[in-house]
Amino acid sequence: MANEEDDPIIQEIDVFLARSLLEKLYLFQYPIRPASMTYDDVTHLSAKIKPKQQKVELEMAIDTLNPNYCRSKGEQIALNVDGTCTDETSTYSSKLMDKQTFCSSQAASNVSRYAAAVYKKGELHLTPLHGILQLRPSFTYLDKADAKHREREAANEGGDSSQDEAEDDVKQITVRFSRPETEQARQRRVQSYEFLQKRQAEEHWVHLHYYGLKDSRSEHERQYLFSQGHGLAENTELIKSPSEYLMMLMPPSVEEENDKPMAPSNVLSMAQLRTLPLADQIKILMKNVKVMPFANLMSLLGSGTDSTAVLRCVQQVALLVQGNWVVKSDVLYPKDTSSPHSGVPAEVLCRGRDFVMWKFTQDRWVVRKEVAAVTKLCPEDVKDFLEHMSVARINKGWEFMLPYDEDFVKKHPDIVQRQHMLWMGIQAKLEKVYNLLKEHLAPKKQEAQSARPLLVSGEQRVNVAKAKAKQNYGQLEKELQRQKAEMKSNDTSAKTDVPNIRIKEEPVGAEEPMDTSAFEGLNNGLVNGLHPAEGSPEPVNGHLPGGCIDRVAQELKAFVSSTFKKQFVLTLSELKRLFNLHLASLPPGHTLFSGISDKMLQDMVLDTGCKQILVPFPPQTAASPDELKVYALWEAGDTYDQHRQVLLEIFSRNYRVRRNVIQSQLSQECGEDLNKQEVDRVLK
Repeated sequence: MANEEDDPIIQEIDVFLARSLLEKLYLFQYPIRPASMTYDDVTHLSAKIKPKQQKVELEMAIDTLNPNYCRSKGEQIALNVDGTCTDETSTYSSKLMDKQTFCSSQAASNVSRYAAAVYKKGELHLTPLHGILQLRPSFTYLDKADAKHREREAANEGGDSSQDEAEDDVKQITVRFSRPETEQARQRRVQSYEFLQKRQAEEHWVHLHYYGLKDSRSEHERQYLFSQGHGLAENTELIKSPSEYLMMLMPPSVEEENDKPMAPSNVLSMAQLRTLPLADQIKILMKNVKVMPFANLMSLLGSGTDSTAVLRCVQQVALLVQGNWVVKSDVLYPKDTSSPHSGVPAEVLCRGRDFVMWKFTQDRWVVRKEVAAVTKLCPEDVKDFLEHMSVARINKGWEFMLPYDEDFVKKHPDIVQRQHMLWMGIQAKLEKVYNLLKEHLAPKKQEAQSARPLLVSGEQRVNVAKAKAKQNYGQLEKELQRQKAEMKSNDTSAKTDVPNIRIKEEPVGAEEPMDTSAFEGLNNGLVNGLHPAEGSPEPVNGHLPGGCIDRVAQELKAFVSSTFKKQFVLTLSELKRLFNLHLASLPPGHTLFSGISDKMLQDMVLDTGCKQILVPFPPQTAASPDELKVYALWEAGDTYDQHRQVLLEIFSRNYRVRRNVIQSQLSQECGEDLNKQEVDRVLK
C-alpha cells in the first residue's frame, strides 16, 4: 500500500479491440536503409505475395541521383546481369542497377501475443497481428548473371556453325520406365528438402497494387485500425472481473487441468508402466535400457512378479550376452524404418548390430574398425551399435559395459543352453551374409590384448613353472588317481562297446584339422562363455568314459539315420547346422552334449549306409570346405535306389549336368524310359 501511494495513477486510458482487419494485418520489418534509398511512395514499383506461405516480394527503386550512389558499380552489375542487349526480359532496362528486390521471411511462428496499437483522443485501439515478416535484400540477379556467363562460355566452346546445329538436332533417346514407388520411398521423397522447395515454388504469386501513405485508399483502410463501435457488446473481451482478468493473464498449466500428467512420448513413469501387461513392461524397459542383468530387471518389475514368466517374456525381446540381457535388434529397428544417419534400411542395421552382439559373446572387447570393415556400414551407425552395449577404452577398443553375470548362469543352465543354440543359428546366418573368415570366428584372447610386453629370461620362466607345479602337485595327484579308478571300473564295458564304433580314415585326410569350433566352448567347459549343466558327462583326457560311448553312438546314429531318410543328400555344413538345431531341442545334460567332433559325425554318416560323393566343384568356388563335402544315402530301400545311385555317379563326374543328359543316362542304365514326373522325383 505504501508503494501505491508513492506511485499515484496519473491517467486512465480506455482500451478497445478492433476486429475489422482481423487475420489481414501484417507487420513488415524493413532493413536499415542505405542513404541512396528512401521508402516513400515513389520507390515502391511492385509487390506480390504467396498467401499460403505468407511470403512477400517488394521491388523498390534506388535513387541513382544520390551522391552516395556509385554509378560505375551500378552499370557493371547491370551489364553482368543483362549483357549488352536490352529487351523485355532484361532486369535493368536503363542499363543501370536502379532497383532492389526484397524477400520476406517469418520473424515469429506464433504472433498471437502481438497487436498493432493506435492512440487517438485518449483511446487505445488494438488490432491483433496475423503475421510479422522481415524483409531482406534478394540477390537472385547474381544467379542470373552466373547463368549468362555460363551461356556465353558454352556458345564460345560449341561454335555457331550450321553443321553443329544439325548434329545437335539428331540425338539418340533412351526410354526408361520407372519402377512403382513404395510407400516408404514416397514418405522419404515427401519429407525431402527438394520436394518441399518444389511445393513452395508451385504456389503462384498474387500481384498486389501498392498505395502510398497519402493516398485516399490508404486513408480509408487506416480507419479500420479503430474500433467501429464503442458499445460494450463489441468489447466484452476487455470487460472482465478482476478474477477473470487474472485468469487470462496467468492461465492454469496443462498439468493442472488434466487428470494425468502428459509426459514426453519417450518417457513413461513407473506407475504408468506397471499398469501395462508384463510383456509390454519388459519390452519398454529393455528398449530404453538396452543392456540389463536379470536381477535388475526383476527389481524394476516390482515384488511379487513371477521370475518364470519374466524369463519367458524377456527371451522374446532380448538375447543373452555374457550372462546379461541385451535388447534384440529388431526391437530397436522395426520393419520399414531406416537409419537416421545413412538412410540404410532396418534389415541391414539389424544384421550389423547382431554381428556386434555376437562378437561380444566371443570376447569382452570389440574393435570398431573391424566391425565397420565387416558390416560395411557408416561410422555413425557402428558407433550407435557399440554405445548400446559397451564403453570405449582408450587404446584398447570397446569393452562390454556390464560384468559377466555368473549367478544367473549357474541358476538357469537351461536358458543359457537355449540361448547358446540361438547364437549358433545367428552365427550361421552371419557367416553366409558377411563371408566371415576364421579370424572373425575365433575368439581373441584378452590376455594377449591387455598384456604388456615384458622381457623375461629363461631362468625366470623355469622358476615360475616349478613354483606352479609344486603348488598344483597335490591337486593333480588326486585327479590322476580318480581318473585311473574310473577307467579301471569301466574297462570291461569299454571293450565290449568299442567294436560297435568303426573309425574310417577315408573321408578325412591325415593332414586335415578337426573342426570343433561349434563345440569348442563345450569341450572347454564353456558355452558362449558360460558353464554347461553339471549333469552332462565330461570327457577324460579328450575321450569319453567307456559307459557313455555306446549311448552317444546310439543317439548319434538315430539322428543321422532319420536326417538322411528325409534329406537323402546333405553337405557337411548343412548336416552340422541340423545337428546344432537338434541339440537345441534336447534337455540339458543329454549325452550328446559330451562333445561330438566332425570326425565322429562323418564316421557315423558312413556307418549308416551313406557315401561321400566327390563332386568335382570348380577350383574358383567361394564355398567353404564343409560345403564341398557331400554325403548321400546310397540305399533307402525304395524303388528309386538304382536311379538315385546312377544320378549320384553322374554328379561325381561333373558338378553341373543338363536335364536331357540325366534323363538319357537314367534310361540307358536302368533299361526303362522314365517320364518327366519320375525324373523330377528322382532329382528332387
